[in-house]
Amino acid sequence: MSYLRIITVAMLGLTLSACSSVETATRNAPLETPALRAAAVPLDVQQIRVTVPKSLKVSEANSYYPMGDIVWREDRPGDRHAQVKSIVETALARGVGDGVPGGMPAVLDVQVTRFHALSEKARYTIGGMHSIHFTITLRNPETGAPYGPTKPVKASFKAYGGQAAVAAEQRGITQKVRITDHLAKVIRGELGLPPRAETDLVAALSVTE
Repeated sequence: MSYLRIITVAMLGLTLSACSSVETATRNAPLETPALRAAAVPLDVQQIRVTVPKSLKVSEANSYYPMGDIVWREDRPGDRHAQVKSIVETALARGVGDGVPGGMPAVLDVQVTRFHALSEKARYTIGGMHSIHFTITLRNPETGAPYGPTKPVKASFKAYGGQAAVAAEQRGITQKVRITDHLAKVIRGELGLPPRAETDLVAALSVTE
Protein backbone atom coordinates (compact mmCIF):
# COMPACT_ATOMS: atom_id res chain seq x y z
CA MET A 1 0.00 0.00 0.00
CA SER A 2 1.39 3.43 -0.94
CA TYR A 3 1.93 6.00 1.78
CA LEU A 4 -0.70 8.28 0.25
CA ARG A 5 -3.27 5.50 0.63
CA ILE A 6 -2.30 5.04 4.28
CA ILE A 7 -2.75 8.78 4.85
CA THR A 8 -6.09 8.71 3.03
CA VAL A 9 -7.34 5.81 5.15
CA ALA A 10 -6.22 7.55 8.34
CA MET A 11 -7.93 10.80 7.35
CA LEU A 12 -11.08 8.94 6.33
CA GLY A 13 -11.12 7.29 9.74
CA LEU A 14 -10.86 10.65 11.48
CA THR A 15 -13.59 12.09 9.29
CA LEU A 16 -15.94 9.17 9.93
CA SER A 17 -15.24 9.39 13.67
CA ALA A 18 -16.06 13.08 13.66
CA CYS A 19 -19.28 12.37 11.78
CA SER A 20 -20.50 9.84 14.36
CA SER A 21 -22.11 12.51 16.53
CA VAL A 22 -24.08 14.32 13.84
CA GLU A 23 -27.79 13.90 13.17
CA THR A 24 -29.21 10.73 11.63
CA ALA A 25 -29.82 12.25 8.19
CA THR A 26 -26.12 13.16 7.91
CA ARG A 27 -24.97 9.77 9.14
CA ASN A 28 -26.97 8.12 6.40
CA ALA A 29 -25.44 10.30 3.67
CA PRO A 30 -23.43 8.48 0.96
CA LEU A 31 -19.66 8.12 1.48
CA GLU A 32 -18.88 10.23 -1.60
CA THR A 33 -19.13 13.53 0.31
CA PRO A 34 -16.92 16.59 -0.18
CA ALA A 35 -15.31 16.02 3.24
CA LEU A 36 -14.23 12.50 2.31
CA ARG A 37 -13.14 13.38 -1.21
CA ALA A 38 -10.84 16.03 0.25
CA ALA A 39 -8.78 13.33 1.96
CA ALA A 40 -7.73 11.87 -1.38
CA VAL A 41 -6.55 15.05 -3.12
CA PRO A 42 -3.02 15.06 -4.58
CA LEU A 43 -0.14 16.16 -2.39
CA ASP A 44 1.66 19.47 -2.67
CA VAL A 45 5.00 18.66 -1.00
CA GLN A 46 6.40 22.03 -0.01
CA GLN A 47 9.53 20.86 1.82
CA ILE A 48 11.66 17.71 2.01
CA ARG A 49 13.69 17.07 5.17
CA VAL A 50 16.18 14.20 5.09
CA THR A 51 17.91 12.88 8.20
CA VAL A 52 20.81 10.42 8.23
CA PRO A 53 21.42 9.61 11.91
CA LYS A 54 25.01 9.57 13.09
CA SER A 55 24.16 6.34 14.87
CA LEU A 56 24.25 4.55 11.49
CA LYS A 57 27.53 2.66 11.29
CA VAL A 58 29.80 3.35 8.30
CA SER A 59 31.96 0.57 6.88
CA GLU A 60 34.94 1.21 4.62
CA ALA A 61 35.90 -2.46 4.46
CA ASN A 62 36.61 -3.67 0.93
CA SER A 63 34.91 -7.02 1.35
CA TYR A 64 32.10 -8.65 -0.60
CA TYR A 65 29.55 -7.71 2.03
CA PRO A 66 30.82 -5.11 4.52
CA MET A 67 29.01 -5.20 7.87
CA GLY A 68 27.66 -1.67 8.24
CA ASP A 69 24.56 0.47 7.84
CA ILE A 70 26.25 2.77 5.34
CA VAL A 71 28.46 1.47 2.54
CA TRP A 72 29.24 4.13 -0.04
CA ARG A 73 32.40 4.46 -2.16
CA GLU A 74 31.73 6.56 -5.27
CA ASP A 75 32.43 9.85 -3.52
CA ARG A 76 35.85 10.55 -2.09
CA PRO A 77 36.53 9.48 1.49
CA GLY A 78 34.81 11.90 3.84
CA ASP A 79 31.59 12.35 5.76
CA ARG A 80 29.57 9.41 4.43
CA HIS A 81 26.47 10.49 6.34
CA ALA A 82 26.54 13.87 4.58
CA GLN A 83 27.18 12.22 1.22
CA VAL A 84 24.23 9.87 1.63
CA LYS A 85 22.03 12.76 2.76
CA SER A 86 22.90 14.69 -0.41
CA ILE A 87 22.10 11.71 -2.66
CA VAL A 88 18.73 11.07 -1.02
CA GLU A 89 17.79 14.77 -1.04
CA THR A 90 18.57 15.03 -4.75
CA ALA A 91 16.61 11.88 -5.54
CA LEU A 92 13.51 12.84 -3.55
CA ALA A 93 13.48 16.38 -4.90
CA ARG A 94 13.61 15.01 -8.43
CA GLY A 95 10.88 12.51 -7.68
CA VAL A 96 8.50 14.92 -5.98
CA GLY A 97 9.10 17.73 -8.47
CA ASP A 98 7.29 21.01 -7.95
CA GLY A 99 4.35 19.52 -6.11
CA VAL A 100 0.73 19.63 -7.21
CA PRO A 101 -0.83 23.12 -7.05
CA GLY A 102 -4.09 22.92 -5.16
CA GLY A 103 -3.10 19.67 -3.51
CA MET A 104 -2.86 19.01 0.20
CA PRO A 105 0.18 20.95 1.49
CA ALA A 106 2.71 18.72 3.20
CA VAL A 107 6.24 18.48 4.53
CA LEU A 108 7.98 15.20 3.74
CA ASP A 109 10.21 13.94 6.55
CA VAL A 110 12.56 11.11 5.58
CA GLN A 111 14.94 9.25 7.88
CA VAL A 112 17.48 6.94 6.30
CA THR A 113 17.91 3.69 8.22
CA ARG A 114 20.19 1.85 5.78
CA PHE A 115 22.19 2.82 2.70
CA HIS A 116 24.26 -0.15 1.61
CA ALA A 117 25.68 0.17 -1.91
CA LEU A 118 28.52 -2.02 -3.19
CA SER A 119 32.12 -2.17 -2.10
CA GLU A 120 34.77 -2.02 -4.79
CA LYS A 121 35.35 -5.77 -4.47
CA ALA A 122 31.68 -6.63 -5.01
CA ARG A 123 31.16 -3.96 -7.64
CA TYR A 124 33.74 -5.34 -10.05
CA THR A 125 33.12 -9.05 -9.45
CA ILE A 126 29.85 -10.63 -8.32
CA GLY A 127 27.66 -7.53 -7.97
CA GLY A 128 24.88 -7.67 -5.38
CA MET A 129 22.04 -5.52 -4.11
CA HIS A 130 21.72 -1.83 -3.34
CA SER A 131 20.05 -2.18 0.06
CA ILE A 132 18.34 1.12 0.90
CA HIS A 133 15.79 1.58 3.67
CA PHE A 134 14.16 4.69 5.06
CA THR A 135 11.02 5.94 6.79
CA ILE A 136 8.64 8.62 5.57
CA THR A 137 6.25 10.87 7.46
CA LEU A 138 3.98 13.52 5.94
CA ARG A 139 3.32 16.53 8.14
CA ASN A 140 1.16 19.63 8.16
CA PRO A 141 3.48 22.53 7.18
CA GLU A 142 1.83 24.91 9.66
CA THR A 143 1.45 22.76 12.75
CA GLY A 144 4.07 20.05 12.19
CA ALA A 145 1.46 17.44 13.11
CA PRO A 146 1.72 14.16 11.13
CA TYR A 147 -1.07 13.40 8.68
CA GLY A 148 -0.71 9.72 9.51
CA PRO A 149 1.72 7.09 10.82
CA THR A 150 5.37 6.90 9.86
CA LYS A 151 5.91 4.28 7.16
CA PRO A 152 9.06 2.20 6.64
CA VAL A 153 10.11 1.84 3.00
CA LYS A 154 12.48 -0.75 1.55
CA ALA A 155 13.86 0.56 -1.72
CA SER A 156 16.43 -2.15 -2.44
CA PHE A 157 17.22 -3.22 -6.01
CA LYS A 158 19.78 -5.26 -7.94
CA ALA A 159 23.20 -3.69 -8.49
CA TYR A 160 25.43 -4.20 -11.49
CA GLY A 161 28.59 -6.26 -11.08
CA GLY A 162 31.64 -7.20 -13.14
CA GLN A 163 31.53 -6.34 -16.84
CA ALA A 164 27.97 -5.02 -16.54
CA ALA A 165 29.17 -2.44 -14.00
CA VAL A 166 32.10 -1.44 -16.21
CA ALA A 167 29.87 -1.10 -19.28
CA ALA A 168 27.35 0.97 -17.35
CA GLU A 169 30.03 3.34 -16.09
CA GLN A 170 31.28 3.83 -19.62
CA ARG A 171 27.79 5.12 -20.47
CA GLY A 172 27.75 7.40 -17.45
CA ILE A 173 25.56 5.11 -15.34
CA THR A 174 27.29 5.09 -11.99
CA GLN A 175 25.88 3.68 -8.76
CA LYS A 176 24.86 7.22 -7.82
CA VAL A 177 22.93 7.70 -11.06
CA ARG A 178 21.04 4.43 -10.68
CA ILE A 179 20.28 4.96 -6.99
CA THR A 180 19.10 8.53 -7.58
CA ASP A 181 16.88 7.40 -10.44
CA HIS A 182 15.45 4.50 -8.45
CA LEU A 183 14.68 6.53 -5.32
CA ALA A 184 12.96 9.21 -7.41
CA LYS A 185 10.61 6.56 -8.79
CA VAL A 186 10.06 4.94 -5.38
CA ILE A 187 9.00 8.18 -3.68
CA ARG A 188 6.59 9.01 -6.51
CA GLY A 189 4.98 5.62 -6.05
CA GLU A 190 4.76 6.03 -2.28
CA LEU A 191 3.10 9.44 -2.64
CA GLY A 192 0.69 8.28 -5.33
CA LEU A 193 2.20 10.54 -7.99
CA PRO A 194 2.15 9.43 -11.66
CA PRO A 195 5.42 8.34 -13.32
CA ARG A 196 7.46 11.05 -15.01
CA ALA A 197 9.87 10.50 -17.87
CA GLU A 198 12.29 13.11 -16.51
CA THR A 199 12.96 10.99 -13.41
CA ASP A 200 14.20 8.09 -15.54
CA LEU A 201 17.88 8.95 -15.96
CA VAL A 202 18.85 5.39 -16.80
CA ALA A 203 16.44 5.28 -19.75
CA ALA A 204 17.60 8.70 -20.86
CA LEU A 205 21.15 7.40 -21.09
CA SER A 206 19.98 4.36 -23.06
CA VAL A 207 21.07 1.71 -20.60
CA THR A 208 19.03 -1.44 -20.33
CA GLU A 209 18.38 -2.67 -16.81
